[in-house]
Amino acid sequence: GAYNKMSRLSPEQLAAGVVAASAGNHAQGVAMAAQHLNVKATIVMPRPTPQIKVDAVRNRGARVVLHGDTFEEAAEQARKLVEDKGMTYVHPFDDRDVIAGQGTIGMEIVRQHQQPLDALFVPVGGGGLLAGVAAYVSYVWPQTRIIGVEPEDAACLQLALQKGRRATLPEVGLFAEGCAVAQIGRETFRVIRDTVDEVITISTDEMCAAIKDIFEDTRSIAEPAGALALAGLKKYTERTGVRDQHLLAIVSGANTNFDRLRYISERTETGEHREAVISVTLPERAGAFRTFCSALGRRNITEFNYRYASAQSAQVFVGLSVVPGGDDLAELLADLKERGYVAEDLTDNEVAKLHIRYMVGGHAPAEVTDERVYRVEFPERPGALLRFLSGLGQGWNISMFHYRNHGAAYGRILVGVQVPKNQRRAFEGVLDELKFPYWEETDNRAYQLYLANQSA
Repeated sequence: GAYNKMSRLSPEQLAAGVVAASAGNHAQGVAMAAQHLNVKATIVMPRPTPQIKVDAVRNRGARVVLHGDTFEEAAEQARKLVEDKGMTYVHPFDDRDVIAGQGTIGMEIVRQHQQPLDALFVPVGGGGLLAGVAAYVSYVWPQTRIIGVEPEDAACLQLALQKGRRATLPEVGLFAEGCAVAQIGRETFRVIRDTVDEVITISTDEMCAAIKDIFEDTRSIAEPAGALALAGLKKYTERTGVRDQHLLAIVSGANTNFDRLRYISERTETGEHREAVISVTLPERAGAFRTFCSALGRRNITEFNYRYASAQSAQVFVGLSVVPGGDDLAELLADLKERGYVAEDLTDNEVAKLHIRYMVGGHAPAEVTDERVYRVEFPERPGALLRFLSGLGQGWNISMFHYRNHGAAYGRILVGVQVPKNQRRAFEGVLDELKFPYWEETDNRAYQLYLANQSA
């Protein structure tokens, strides 16, 4: 798209240079085209743009200006450069030449497939890629369903279709920054209204799951906006139950900062509907943990967070593996209810997943005395956690527990147990018999600062 636009500029326009605003592939496209045409290029990028994208643009010889928090703010700054310096603005999507250039991807798809696709999934930001691809493919393959896919928190196309006109989102999510646009383009919307069959919106967790799918299939890591279309394809097949069809999703980018992978990995299991998160109320008495784990049966526990709060009951934050599309969670909640537990599903609770799971804790209340803290390692296999709890017996009360499955060969637990001074040797003898490596952390500075009983 960028090259098609710039190749049509006059020698005088090229000599004055070009400017663009983008947090996505368009920035790199303009930089590459400018390098090829020997033109000076300035790219205005929102401040939250991943450093890997900023570096890629600079490596192409373009000047980068970081401005604003959204595409709209960056675009406003780019237009000021047009007014002040007479540069040509290369719009990332709302330009016929850019749309036509992006539409050549549709031409490639048609050339590579001898028969029409049943459905084609295209990511949506400002709509340039979707408009260009849809204009071409709908003409050549009118029977093919063309489906736009956009983030739930940046669904500017869906908003425009609902209102029957272009409208501006009050806020735009930045997780898929390559598609973080508040208003669909004027020209792109004109084309999309007549050529696109459907729009699907995708959650952050579903994008993360699609990133994992792409990695497992190709060993490549897509960025969130890049995996958007595949997430839409998955959601479409789950909703419609279609089989034996030819479906294609456009993967549109792979510019992900390495440190972002931690968050993506954490959210993937929920996005694949392979992990459920629940809150369970347990009676506050010795052995209650073990009894609860026994009630879970052979289900795989992925997370377990607890901190003693009162003498009556305990709130436990639990993560569990479930079968996608199955009735595992409903059956578990019903079973726990029959056993007298109060359980609540938090799988779709953003606060629980983003924050609460990391905040279960706090200083032990005054009644928690003689707390000893141990860090324990055990082989990450089904039943190992229950074996650990069963091995402790019912002679000591667990006052704190933290466990999270990170996919490693060994699981790690931080456990607080109330052990009177005259029983410590006996307790560590029990730990020795379990043959799990352990380390006492009662004097650990972090524990003393944030978790220990301050009145002891």
